[in-house]
Amino acid sequence: MKKHIIPLGKIMGIPIGLDYTWFLIFFLLTWTLATNYFPGEFKGWSTAGYWVDGAATSIMLFVSVLLHELGHSIIALRYKIKVKQITLFLFGGVAEIAGEPPKASAEFWIAIAGPIVSFLLAGIFYILESASKNIVLVYALFEYLAYINLVLAIFNLIPGFPLDGGRVFRAAVWGYTHDFKRATYIAVIVGRFIGFLFIFTGSLQMFGGDLSNGLWIAFIGWFLESAAMSQLQQQYLQDNLSGHIVYEAMTRDFAIVPHDTTIQEVMDNHILGIGRRTLFVKKDENIIGLLTLHRIKNIEQEKWASTLVTEVMIPETETEVVNTGFPLWDALKKMDKSGVNQLPVIEDGKIIGVLNRESIITYIRNANEFISKGIFAKKIK
Repeated sequence: MKKHIIPLGKIMGIPIGLDYTWFLIFFLLTWTLATNYFPGEFKGWSTAGYWVDGAATSIMLFVSVLLHELGHSIIALRYKIKVKQITLFLFGGVAEIAGEPPKASAEFWIAIAGPIVSFLLAGIFYILESASKNIVLVYALFEYLAYINLVLAIFNLIPGFPLDGGRVFRAAVWGYTHDFKRATYIAVIVGRFIGFLFIFTGSLQMFGGDLSNGLWIAFIGWFLESAAMSQLQQQYLQDNLSGHIVYEAMTRDFAIVPHDTTIQEVMDNHILGIGRRTLFVKKDENIIGLLTLHRIKNIEQEKWASTLVTEVMIPETETEVVNTGFPLWDALKKMDKSGVNQLPVIEDGKIIGVLNRESIITYIRNANEFISKGIFAKKIK
């Protein structure tokens, strides 16, 4: 679990987490409801009443978002796809599903499950709203939740990848073309177009004097375009790395230092001296840990001379490793999952190299350069 995520427990074995950014949106939404929406719709309440209803509504909204994401997750589990965790954050929530669906129909049902849950919640809250007209505080809460869940369902059906609607659209293209990669590229292009359309529409509204609404629409457009572009870059990397192994992209630029070496010695002789960024720590001929620049940056410079590498290193027992024949794309996913920038490469139980993000980028760049000169027959896209 990442450090900036607060674990809340598990539902059906799925870890539920709360990102720190959630507190920002919770406060902003509560403040907006308590000082703007509810006072405008319901007159004569006390200040405390507005704030209590605002906070309760905000909490129930995020419960609705959680149920929306659980809808995706339950269907994914039925298709034997692991769900890493569900995280509530600034933009709502996200279910981290490990791997792509095995077929187009699975993609469709996993994607559509979330909006279906939101439509059902909108209906349930509408019924509760009708039944609570005599209790104004409760009626106001249910009225807003019915409305916002309906909006959430409709918004998510916009065919802008990676929104749910974009994934439904990709499933349709995938089912028609029987080509997952082609479907992804088409869905991303449509998603970026919709993102730019939102930005354009929001900009027009801002220039027309509706600054607040225009800014939000433009911001949503920016978010959609950025998310689609991120997916495009991920697909580009996967296309480049699929079919290749770690041995092709690893580097042998690493060093092994004794366990009683100080950080100052490492900085002088390796990092500042020759620009080496990855080092292993040895004791009695055994590798006991990995030393990274990121770990060293957390130590104040005044303490470098008195701090040993063993105090900063990642212990060998906590270090992910790969072998030379490990698929390159899977190795990159392993880095992302572990939150590291490099992986030791082993062969016959010995470290023979390091795979890091820089070496992967260098490999792609060099391969493309050689391809352009007709040296490589296999294209790196």
